[in-house]
Amino acid sequence: MKARPSRRSSPLRPAHRRSARTARFARRLLLAVLLAALVLGLTEWVRGHPGDVPWGPLSLADPVGRFTPLKLDRLHGDFPGCRAVLDAAGQRYDVLAPVRASSAQCGYADGVRLSNARAFGYAPAAAVACPLAAALFLWRHQVIDPAADRRFGQPVTGIETYGSYNCRRIGHASEGPYSEHATANAIDVVAFRLRDGRRIAVARDWSGRGAAAAFLRDVRDGGCRIFGTTLSPDYNAAHRDHLHLDSARRGGWGYCR
Repeated sequence: MKARPSRRSSPLRPAHRRSARTARFARRLLLAVLLAALVLGLTEWVRGHPGDVPWGPLSLADPVGRFTPLKLDRLHGDFPGCRAVLDAAGQRYDVLAPVRASSAQCGYADGVRLSNARAFGYAPAAAVACPLAAALFLWRHQVIDPAADRRFGQPVTGIETYGSYNCRRIGHASEGPYSEHATANAIDVVAFRLRDGRRIAVARDWSGRGAAAAFLRDVRDGGCRIFGTTLSPDYNAAHRDHLHLDSARRGGWGYCR
């Protein structure tokens, strides 16, 4: 009797081998095309959302994203780099002489005074640590200006504050941790002046129901996306008349209330 050839030991016919190679090539080509499309799409997304990725330098022209506070945080201890960020954004400022205090927790070596322009200014002029100056720039252009246009149809021309540098502990306590004010890393905002002369005050307008109250909440909520800490009258009675803004170093994570 004639033995039948084993199917397992039978080699594929040439046509079958070509078909298998073609299928494998097609799968690999499809995978390469999909991977290239994914990389291209991710690259385009990153290019349009630089604030939403942790790498790359900070530019004050970029929209605020989830990693903007982290990039602001990196400016601490890099005064030349921080000044370069302000210069690239066209922010005018004067470099302040270093302040040394009797307490090691007070003073600063990276202070700048933001120049008040005819169209916009701080009263008194904002003398703050450089990273806070960069955060204030973002807050003004990406939060305050759009909110004022939306609520009032006109710009804010001035911001009133209680100032920045103050060598003291948190809450003026006699003991405990020092405030961010002790290193000019915080500023307390009292009111906003509109172009038509109206004054939007935290103490008077926070509890209202109109455009002024809505505006104050807009700028508080927007500040929460930029500053290390943003405190309002919703936090406690000590902040009933101002917004406390600071760029405390917390690895990009902040506190908002």
